[in-house]
Amino acid sequence: MNRLIITEGLPCSGKSTTSKYIADKLNAIFVDEGTGSHPADYEFHSFVSNTELNTFSEEEQGLIKEKSVSQGDGHIVSLSGFEGELFDKLLRYKIYDFLPWETEMPLMLDKWREFVKTVKPDERYVFNCVLLQNPMCETMIRFGFDTDRSAAYIRSICDIISPLEPFVVYLHSGDIRSAIEKALPERGTEWLNSVIDYHCNGAYGKANNIIGFEGYIKALEERQRREVEILRTLNIPYIILSDPQTDWQKAYSQIEQCLEKPAP
Repeated sequence: MNRLIITEGLPCSGKSTTSKYIADKLNAIFVDEGTGSHPADYEFHSFVSNTELNTFSEEEQGLIKEKSVSQGDGHIVSLSGFEGELFDKLLRYKIYDFLPWETEMPLMLDKWREFVKTVKPDERYVFNCVLLQNPMCETMIRFGFDTDRSAAYIRSICDIISPLEPFVVYLHSGDIRSAIEKALPERGTEWLNSVIDYHCNGAYGKANNIIGFEGYIKALEERQRREVEILRTLNIPYIILSDPQTDWQKAYSQIEQCLEKPAP
């Protein structure tokens, strides 16, 4: 039985809606992105080493220790528990976006390990992304790694979650530009400006002269190409649905058929 189903795809491809549908159908635990308390991800957390902690005042150190979890030689801190000047200081140590890869990677893999250990035998989870999207945003967009290096990291995650017999649903977009433009009235220009800035100013964007909306679309096209390439090499079952938004009923039916099959 697939105890972990992960829906992947580009922004505005329908991942959240599809994940929720699958979870409801399977009576599984649905975990959306951006919740701030993801069981297998550090979406809005910082990691402060013990050495770095000593640069804070005694009062700040007390607050950090009170609201954090010890991890290795430091502390995992949920940023949602802070505000003001201390929040700004902690933001510099945010795991995503700020920490070097050598620090981030083992923290993320340990988080996956913790999740697998906590899943009960009768529980099923459905995740909106985190297996491909989050690793690719970090390894490809932020750090500018090549496909092989991204794939090696993602395979490490797959090795960890293999006891859960994971299954990936990939929503492939044939017209990425139209999907983004269609979602703009709901998501707004602030969201668009934010994602453009992220893709243009990371190592990938700078190396490939990614500029503005056109550059953002090109980056997404390349990311999707790499994700599909990597997915096909992983030792986990998957289904790739091309432009599922043209017929969601058909897409959902295909997903259900895959999940009804016994695991190999």
